[in-house]
Amino acid sequence: MLTYQDISRDPQIRAYIELADKTMRAMGYTEHSFAHTERTAKIAHDLLLELDYSPRTAELGRIAGFMHDIGNVINRADHAHSGALMAFRLLSDLGLPADEVGIVVSAIGHHDEGSAFPVNAPAAALILADKSDVRRSRVRNPEISTFDIHDRVNYAVIKSWMSIDKVDKSVLLELTVDTEICSVMDYFEIFLNRMLLCRKAAQFFDLDFKLTVNHAQLT
Repeated sequence: MLTYQDISRDPQIRAYIELADKTMRAMGYTEHSFAHTERTAKIAHDLLLELDYSPRTAELGRIAGFMHDIGNVINRADHAHSGALMAFRLLSDLGLPADEVGIVVSAIGHHDEGSAFPVNAPAAALILADKSDVRRSRVRNPEISTFDIHDRVNYAVIKSWMSIDKVDKSVLLELTVDTEICSVMDYFEIFLNRMLLCRKAAQFFDLDFKLTVNHAQLT
């Protein structure tokens, strides 16, 4: 049975993720390399286990999380769909069964804001995991004075943490933000659509999505 470890160590897959991140770097985007893919994979996996999905479903969510941005090697535009097609070939060639390939590529193909939808549990978990990865270390521009609003928002986030409260039936994203670098309004200007998508993904699990910034609940 093909595992996350097999996927994450595969030379072809790793090469495409590295090249995809180089594309993003050239375009001035935040880090999309292994720090992001591995973090996204872990959060998606842990969310699914915590919500009592099977270990195999959690493993498929983890695989989707690791590969979700691979399509950026082709183009940032429509990268969810091109990435899903790449994953289809790569995973099929590695011997992943068709029903599992279908789950993974559906999750990848539905993770980006332009066409995202939580079509299955791994897709919903991937959306939550991907959109919660806001952090200072993703910013590559060394000159604070030249930050655009995307750089400022990411650089201002000192800490981000996602958790599930089964009693409250909610998914909570907690952010610690340096408001001298970025105001809360700036955060919402950039990430409102992402937070709405997180709400939709949480609803797939019959949970509410809650956001706190500096211990103040905003949603």
